[in-house]
Amino acid sequence: MQNFLDLIKSRNFLAQIAHPEEFSSHLSEKRRLAYVGFDPTAESLHVGNLMPIMALRRWQQSGHKAVVLMGGATAMIGDPSGKTELRQMITEETIDFRIGLFQKQFHRFLNMSPEHCTVVNNASWFRGMGYLSILREIGADFTVNRMLAAECFKQRYEKGLSFLEFNYMILQSYDFLHLNRTLGVTVQMGGDDQWSNMIGGMDLIRRKERQQAFIVTNPLLTTTAGAKMGKTEKGAVWLNPDMTSPFELFQYFRNVDDDMVEKCLFYFTDLPVEDVRHLGGLQGAAINEAKVVLAFELTKLIHGDEEAERSKTRAANLFSQSQSGGDDAPEVFIDRNNFANEMSILDVLVLAKICDSKGEARRLVDQGGIAVAETKVSDPKFMVAKSIFEDGSSLVVKKGKKNFYKLKLK
Repeated sequence: MQNFLDLIKSRNFLAQIAHPEEFSSHLSEKRRLAYVGFDPTAESLHVGNLMPIMALRRWQQSGHKAVVLMGGATAMIGDPSGKTELRQMITEETIDFRIGLFQKQFHRFLNMSPEHCTVVNNASWFRGMGYLSILREIGADFTVNRMLAAECFKQRYEKGLSFLEFNYMILQSYDFLHLNRTLGVTVQMGGDDQWSNMIGGMDLIRRKERQQAFIVTNPLLTTTAGAKMGKTEKGAVWLNPDMTSPFELFQYFRNVDDDMVEKCLFYFTDLPVEDVRHLGGLQGAAINEAKVVLAFELTKLIHGDEEAERSKTRAANLFSQSQSGGDDAPEVFIDRNNFANEMSILDVLVLAKICDSKGEARRLVDQGGIAVAETKVSDPKFMVAKSIFEDGSSLVVKKGKKNFYKLKLK
């Protein structure tokens, strides 16, 4: 069984680690417990959540036990890390409902048997605690100066950081302390944007319990240019098939930039390192073979073999039919009440959520990136008549070289 540090380093999955030499020795002594926290801020996990999930998967593959922490309490505050605005407040009932949905999704990625994984909810200790109790126990261990210097607060500090969010670091730190005391957890893992939050919990355990505690972060899921991955015209790429279909997920990773292929194969598949390097090293048109492998492996991981095979076949059919109108393109339904008798192509692209704005739509048209019914559109004043959709007829729109949309009215 491969050593955890060797495994994540070989797959370029390590961003930062605290006390690396001590940590290596710590892992060699016996089976350890590591946790990752997930706040239920939506009704499904998304592609960005796959990074910490895969960290726990690698942890289990190295023989250790995973702890999944559901943020039933911390979701009521909201993590300010990477956010420019205060999160919307969520009711306890909504949070508990979402946690139930999350728990079902983890079975796809982790061995959830009690021997290999424990699921806990921080609401079980926080909701019954008084504010004064928390302050008395750990309040003196945090200085305002140090907290304000944390990277997770810097972006928000100039625009206004609420006292509610300011408490998030304290609660997350207490989570680690509580899990250490009750379950013997000694490792916290998470995205690299969580580093400053995670330091608080590690230091708290070392001061109060006089015990070893460690933090390990994984890289953020970003493109080479630094933009966040996991977004489409429709929004986030969800792991729930009712929110992002298996085919849409397949197409998303089938169409990633060439320089992201090797990175994603390392992160999200169990393919051997040698195979990943070979696929990532393909050049020119051959890189498309690696993209198909990536899309297939990811769809299989999230939705199973059957859906992966179905999506792969559908994508192949779509490619072969691309010159005849994209018969296998995903359907996009538009409310007929919102569609005028005649609309410009720019308005249609925004209404169908193929583009986020008319500015983006105009740029695509100007660059020759939009085709309607196999005809490239070069005039931003090109008009689409509502009568085209009579009797349930559809209109195929092509965006770029690979993305097809079958527009219908409902």
